[in-house]
Amino acid sequence: MIESSHPLLEAVDVTVRFRARGRGRTTLALDGVGVTVDRGRTTGLVGESGAGKSTLGRVVLGLVPVLSGSVRFGGAEIIGLPAAQRREMGARLQAVYQDPVSSLNPSYSVFWSLAEPMHARRIGHRSEIAARVAATLEAVGIDPGAMHRRPHEFSGGQLQRICIARAIITSPELVILDEAVSALDLSVQAQILNLLRDLQDERDLSFLFISHDMAVVRHFCHDVTVLYQGRVVESGSMIDVADSPAHPYTRALMLASPVADPVIQRERHLAAPTVDVRVPAEPPRGCIYAPRCPFGTPGDRARVGRGLPPVPRVARGDRHRAMRTQQCSGTRAHPVAPSSSIEQADRARSGANRCHRPEALVGQAIRGVQQWRPLRACPRQQVVPSAILRI
Repeated sequence: MIESSHPLLEAVDVTVRFRARGRGRTTLALDGVGVTVDRGRTTGLVGESGAGKSTLGRVVLGLVPVLSGSVRFGGAEIIGLPAAQRREMGARLQAVYQDPVSSLNPSYSVFWSLAEPMHARRIGHRSEIAARVAATLEAVGIDPGAMHRRPHEFSGGQLQRICIARAIITSPELVILDEAVSALDLSVQAQILNLLRDLQDERDLSFLFISHDMAVVRHFCHDVTVLYQGRVVESGSMIDVADSPAHPYTRALMLASPVADPVIQRERHLAAPTVDVRVPAEPPRGCIYAPRCPFGTPGDRARVGRGLPPVPRVARGDRHRAMRTQQCSGTRAHPVAPSSSIEQADRARSGANRCHRPEALVGQAIRGVQQWRPLRACPRQQVVPSAILRI
């Protein structure tokens, strides 16, 4: 693994505004958002629809202009790069999107879909390109003999594997996964997550994993950043955030993920009260979650739009932003599905080199599909809260 003093991707105070209906009107899509992706690790970007997750991914890809802020990739600033330099960086930075059908040209064979990025960057000769296409297809579980078929001859899961192959064929350092498993069947989701984890271990890839499903993020990512209405409300190690969410919105996301047990599911819904209040189009100053916060008081909700100063990042290692910190801190996302004995034993171990990769039941993420794959050693000497299903 490549050691570096700086993270692979670091976005700081990114602000984005879009034009809205009406003369001179704009909508604040991102407000001082920051996210970090370390080398060889996966950072989850989670939140409900409209939180700004995909917008931030498009900012990193250079597809959305930025009003202010900084995005550094490999230690170098990439905001405002000339078009030629941005194209050269495309080999190091790739993306996989939600819909694999619309991501592939229906008139291209699989071979040409994978060969095109190599031709565009003048990587290799004809024989080298053919050999790499075959090897990459085999790495993602597609028969190389099918490379001359067209997209309509494959299933949705196979098409997503082909999209992953196209993303990694140029040997990138970072892959942005924008809802990459949301459109797939549950069992296929598990297979794709396993594939991504294997590719990360083999190729030392880094992932920015965008999703609205907190359960999948919990079992796949090392770190997490929670977005709400274009602002970061909590970030940190996935295992810390999952064990003890410091912000009520994070806690609500954890409780919203369904589990297979109907009794536990009912208790989870009862444990996550929310206040049904219309969210303003323009985010107010102060705690943005106050209108919906179950810990908020009527006074808090009335003061939100009155020019409150921005809430500072407080408590627990600069990890979350909330007005009612004392009520939020220490609350766990209970009740949750029971942990396996492997997970309990792994958490009981002490020491800096422990590796949290329990092969626990993934019923929370895969909703009832309960199978295991053998434990394997993690190459990173860090806390890794991943439990991935093997089918």
